[in-house]
Amino acid sequence: MAVRRVMPIIQSEAVPENREFYGLLGFEEVMNHGWIMTLASPSSPAAQVSFMTSDKTAPVTPDMSVEVDDVDAAYAVMRERGAEIVHPLQDEEWGVRRFFVRDPNGRVVNVLSHR
Repeated sequence: MAVRRVMPIIQSEAVPENREFYGLLGFEEVMNHGWIMTLASPSSPAAQVSFMTSDKTAPVTPDMSVEVDDVDAAYAVMRERGAEIVHPLQDEEWGVRRFFVRDPNGRVVNVLSHR
């Protein structure tokens, strides 16, 4: 299994303000679903940060996302090791397959692959 990118997720109601502020650092909006907006560096597209009001299909807002090349394998490993699955593995309408797991610090990690 390979990690493709890691992205912090900041829970916020100030989406336009964050777009403007982080734009001053060179970030540009690359995704906006209304409840989550992602900004990325044009020169290094994997350098990203997301701002989320609340998650559309999950009971909690994750603290970060980790994109992997095989989310099913990641899910199997986490279950085998007894990690706390916070949101089950499922396909989402916006083109990702994902699950949430709690890390040893209590943080919720959104583990995903694009379909």
